[in-house]
Amino acid sequence: MNRELIKLIDTTKCTACRGCQVACKQWNEMPGLRTKQTGTYQNPPELQWNTWTLMRFQEHVNEKGVFKWLFRKEGCMHCTDAACVKVCPTGALYHTEYGTVAMHNEKCIGCKYCVSACPFDVPRYDKATDMVYKCDLCLDRLRADEQPACVKSCITGALTIGPKDAMIKKAYARVKELGGDANVYGDKFVGGTHVIYVLGENPEVYEGLPKSPSVPATTMLWKDILKPLSLLAAGGVIGGSFLHYIIHGPKLPDEDSGQDTKGGE
Repeated sequence: MNRELIKLIDTTKCTACRGCQVACKQWNEMPGLRTKQTGTYQNPPELQWNTWTLMRFQEHVNEKGVFKWLFRKEGCMHCTDAACVKVCPTGALYHTEYGTVAMHNEKCIGCKYCVSACPFDVPRYDKATDMVYKCDLCLDRLRADEQPACVKSCITGALTIGPKDAMIKKAYARVKELGGDANVYGDKFVGGTHVIYVLGENPEVYEGLPKSPSVPATTMLWKDILKPLSLLAAGGVIGGSFLHYIIHGPKLPDEDSGQDTKGGE
């Protein structure tokens, strides 16, 4: 049975109330940190280790000189071909039964490979705990047959969640209804994301949204060549040590010093 879920973000219905941002913080019990005014309603300026959902505020003037606000909820896109999962050396990042990407935080070693690999610039590192954090689409709520906190809080219907095929169909139907430059974003990249947008403008108009995200070539190099070689090398060291133990027995404490264990005889 296909259990893949997709969260649909219809930016044309969003009023930037930030209810989703607050609900995410509350449900995941993340602390608030002092921020600085940067001349925008957007706060904090970017995703943080303690902010997994961020409402982006963007002033936009089109080619006809017409001004409009562009609001976009930013967070993990939960890629099918997830670069973060590919590079994680400990298995801390993994795909769930819903197709989303979650974390075993206790396995995170703070290497930050996922931070540099993510094409959407989502994972965030916390120096205090030496770990990386990101949205898991409220996996605990999904497993309890509940909506993610952000979806539950949305009062305009901009956020919805459901089976993959049904949500993609819904997204394209909405784009057809809107017309103009409206488009669906996310279903054609990195194997398809489990968070997709209905955008009112072309993707390149939106700040912080990559036009054609893809898994970095360096990630594939790590996954297919360097990582297996490092594991092979580690296996060789372990194997050599074991062979030495079988042939020579346990190493005596003073072997390294060159001392004669027979008392100088």
